[in-house]
Amino acid sequence: MVSQGRFELPTFPLGGSKDSQQTKGRTNKSGALRSIEYSGTQRYSVFCCHPAVTVEPLKTKITQKLIGSLTAEPKAYRVHDTVQPGFFIRVLPSGHKSYMVTWGRNKNSTLGRVGVLTLDQARTEAAQYLADAHAHGEPLAVAQGRKGIALPSLREFIDDTYMPWFKAHHKGHEKTLHTLNNNFDAIMHRRLGDITGRDLEQIRTGWMQAGNKPSTVNRKMGSISGVFSRAAEWDYIADHPLAKLKQLKVDSNGVIRYLSIEEARRLREALDARQDEARAERETANKWRADRGKKQLASLLRIPYTDHLKPMVLVSLNTGMRRGELFDLKWPAVNFDTRTVTVAGDTTKTSDTRHIPMNKEAFGVLDEWKKQSGNSQYVFPGQDGGRFEDVKSAWLKLLKRAQIKAFRWHDMRHDFASRLVMAGVPLNTVRDLLGHADIKMTLRYAHLAPGTKAAAVELI
Repeated sequence: MVSQGRFELPTFPLGGSKDSQQTKGRTNKSGALRSIEYSGTQRYSVFCCHPAVTVEPLKTKITQKLIGSLTAEPKAYRVHDTVQPGFFIRVLPSGHKSYMVTWGRNKNSTLGRVGVLTLDQARTEAAQYLADAHAHGEPLAVAQGRKGIALPSLREFIDDTYMPWFKAHHKGHEKTLHTLNNNFDAIMHRRLGDITGRDLEQIRTGWMQAGNKPSTVNRKMGSISGVFSRAAEWDYIADHPLAKLKQLKVDSNGVIRYLSIEEARRLREALDARQDEARAERETANKWRADRGKKQLASLLRIPYTDHLKPMVLVSLNTGMRRGELFDLKWPAVNFDTRTVTVAGDTTKTSDTRHIPMNKEAFGVLDEWKKQSGNSQYVFPGQDGGRFEDVKSAWLKLLKRAQIKAFRWHDMRHDFASRLVMAGVPLNTVRDLLGHADIKMTLRYAHLAPGTKAAAVELI
């Protein structure tokens, strides 16, 4: 509360009698009103519709110390300045604080975020808004469409504000940052408030002319849309530049890529040939070392797997796990007693934990791999024993050896689902195994169910 020069915004439970809230605040019978004591009078931060109550906004001298003491409430609130008329701070439930100014009836403008503008800069800007409004009917900043005097560039906002937040709240920030860094050079130097929907439409058109698929274009636009969503929420900009730009239409069914019987055979043969080649190379290297009296390397002849690739591919084909989930998989999540693999929610796309039964091949592969793997907690560790990061190079070489084209690592997940559906497994069971949050994602495989459509048309 504010009392005798001391500022504090208490959080009190809603409801209860006013006597129960004597020290921190008061509520009315409906629990909709919270009061704050200020120099002997009550000022209300949350408004109620009771006709008998006169509500006044919270006012005090805004200082740097005061700003630091403001904490988030369940609802946004304002603290008005007694030094500069019309100047106030808005505090959002997220904790973000913004300098704002009221320059007309129901007309407010955001000056900038606390931390971007200094208090003195914000007060000066507020005074300018009011002077312009008095002289011209509206602030020049509003007329010209600019926003504050210290609005960061897109590059500055991403590096200094957006990505630190994104890393704390989302997985896979490296991929998002890569997308942003490699597709929006044309606007990175520009101020946030100067970037328009037209600018982004032109960038999108360029991608389409370059041959990008609609799904790829939408994915790229989704990454920058997230940036502007946060910029709007945090009061850096008034409007989202992509608000009126619709996503491109995408075939939701599309072509599901899975392995033919012949491709599956060639893939396994390529895995075996790759291992045979690695064993032969190791023996040749050891012979060379022996001839020169050098210490020999560990033989690869008596171990099931020469490296990570074969077990990683076989586990993917038999569990349908996403690549990131496989990289994050740790041995405690592999239960050989119950024959299940638990994919932890903090590693999944949907944030939901799921349990995948191991079939005979998956069980055998992981059992053998565990016997020859080291002490890392990861099932497929990287070179330093930490999380595995990249399998692209080895995967592309394997596909070339197997003479398989247009087959991504993620397509092994489609192959897993397709084989289940073609074997007659119910779609809802497939959804559970894949970890789809929405059955619509799984319905892409419905056409693969044996005889479903043929049986349907026979009914008429």
